[in-house]
Amino acid sequence: MHALWIDLLTPGVSVLEKVIRSIVVYAFLLVGLRLAGKRELGQLNPFDLVVLLVLSNTVQNAIIGNDNSLVGGLIGAIVLLALNYVVVRFLFLHPKLDRLAEGNPVILVKDGKILDDRLKRELITRAELSSAMRRQGVSDIRQVDCARLEVGGALTFVMNHPSSEERWHSEVGTRIDRLEGKIERILAAIEARGNRA
Repeated sequence: MHALWIDLLTPGVSVLEKVIRSIVVYAFLLVGLRLAGKRELGQLNPFDLVVLLVLSNTVQNAIIGNDNSLVGGLIGAIVLLALNYVVVRFLFLHPKLDRLAEGNPVILVKDGKILDDRLKRELITRAELSSAMRRQGVSDIRQVDCARLEVGGALTFVMNHPSSEERWHSEVGTRIDRLEGKIERILAAIEARGNRA
């Protein structure tokens, strides 16, 4: 029983080595994912998902080294979480560096026209673009004023005319205005009859 606790609580490598390993792997993954493109972050196809899953397993040993202890794994996790907290806060306070690290949104559709050169550069197929459109309730590319691949990897669509919900809201507003007008005329007629009597 005593040996079990020693194995659980005694790191196999030094704490300093574990900290350095975690920092190096974190930096490598940030740069690697940035170079891989925005689609790796948001618009995953099965190939991207497999790469990310295998990547996480591959770098696990680089972070913990020859260490199977509970404490060793927790130290690695704490270093990653703390490092991420510091990096995110630093980039929040330095927007220019944040834009450099994350990049800018990329316009993929403009005025209902697909920009094939940008799709090609971002490695997004027309089928993936169409699938993202359908998920957001867009049935026709001609309805799209602008579609962007955001810095986080999400595809967003801005419509060039009112959506069905906006049309419904406008129609309801118009009908309410008409109804209010009719009610006012009826009340005025009732009041006029009361004044004559």
